Amino acid sequence: MRKITFLLSFLTFSIGFAQVTLEDFEGTTDVTPSNGLGSANIIANTTGSGTAGNVLEVISAASGQPWQQANVIMLNNTMDLTTDKTVSVDVYSMTAINILSRIEDQLFTPAAGFATSDAQHNGTGWETLSFDFTELPDGGTSANAEYSFIAFFPSWVGGAAGNNGVNNNWNDPVDGITFLVDNITAVAGTALPIPTCSDGIMNQDETGVDCGGVCSPCAVPPTVAAPAPPSRAAADVASIYTATGGPYANIAVDTYDTGWCPGTTTEIMVAGNATQQVTGLGCEGVEFISGRFDATTFTHFHIDIFTTSDTFDASFNVKFSNWNGGGGEANALEFSFTNASSPALPAVNPGTWISYDIPLSSFTEVTNGDRNDLVQFIITSNLGTVYYDNLYLHKNTTLGIEDDLKLAFNVFPNPSLSSWTVRTESINMSSIKVFDVLGKNVLSLTPNKTETVIDGSSLKSGLYFAQIKTDSGISSVKLIKK
Repeated sequence: MRKITFLLSFLTFSIGFAQVTLEDFEGTTDVTPSNGLGSANIIANTTGSGTAGNVLEVISAASGQPWQQANVIMLNNTMDLTTDKTVSVDVYSMTAINILSRIEDQLFTPAAGFATSDAQHNGTGWETLSFDFTELPDGGTSANAEYSFIAFFPSWVGGAAGNNGVNNNWNDPVDGITFLVDNITAVAGTALPIPTCSDGIMNQDETGVDCGGVCSPCAVPPTVAAPAPPSRAAADVASIYTATGGPYANIAVDTYDTGWCPGTTTEIMVAGNATQQVTGLGCEGVEFISGRFDATTFTHFHIDIFTTSDTFDASFNVKFSNWNGGGGEANALEFSFTNASSPALPAVNPGTWISYDIPLSSFTEVTNGDRNDLVQFIITSNLGTVYYDNLYLHKNTTLGIEDDLKLAFNVFPNPSLSSWTVRTESINMSSIKVFDVLGKNVLSLTPNKTETVIDGSSLKSGLYFAQIKTDSGISSVKLIKK
């Protein structure tokens, strides 16, 4: 009985870690060339031998890098190399060639990094090569994880471990090194979901994450910054997002990229102006529990948006969530911009910034119209990717000529090697904050006078923004450090 039990256990263990074919190029396959490879295409096998059906054809190019490669992303299962660290691959070549293979983990966090292995093909047609990823001919670490990516390099010579990219490890690139790949075989790891255009992975034939190829075109950021908002008194504006160095100070915002909506918000620079990029719409939320505010006296809503998506029969919806002093939504205000709304989402995308400035009375009330405790701002849309700037509420007032004169700043010298003198016409500056182009606050002052010096001797050369607060409002000036 003991011998039988041992034998059954051994068979179970062996079967549990058996290698299977994970990619045979017969279905949907994610294959891309990189580093100047001539081509990596799925073709029918016409060699008259080997396996029937489709194969991966790899062709080198003289114009590419020595380490040009064909990349294959696993779409069905990962390769589990925690125990059996070998990957078997059928390769066809009529010339002897040393092929380097590299595996990477592109799905799991923290990532396992990469491992490499090489194998010699004798040039006799179809041969099964075994890549052992405990060997490290070109750096990385010994495989000990699940991997979703494998690449093949046609110009590898070979060399000592860790000599990643050293010339004597690679042949000079030439045109026409050609080999075929089929039946990538390893121990099956995690089953992967069927690729879609909303899985957050650059797979299929996508050129970006969930865009390009079979998916919608990838978004192209605007090249022109959003229109600058007018000067208004600080008490007349509640800014949720305006760019650093703009005329308004933002309220305290906890996050522009909430976890309870699948959209992703990233701040990018557009013509030197910070702008929010929202991808994966859907839904995205902005939460400002730390900066919740009473909007009862505010009368208007403003936002500037840009998108490259088709705006015909589309919608861009905004919502303010009011918590009424509690820990969750008590009521809300909503507005849906469509081709039929007033103001409307253009039926034909103008390819420029679209500016909206509408009375809050135009919003639809949900439960009631209270706005005494606004805590969240939510965007829902089918536009895919949207850029926005100048998101704020205001009282529909602007500063007069006299106020503008008071806020006029004289900054000298500008550019400067070390410091700037800032002078107003007749109003005290209560605070000055200096930001770099990434929005980081690098200097803060509280002068409480009409003239002061900003000491920039510790700053690196470049462009900065000084946000200057007075009793009449907030304004900004650009500072250039030589």
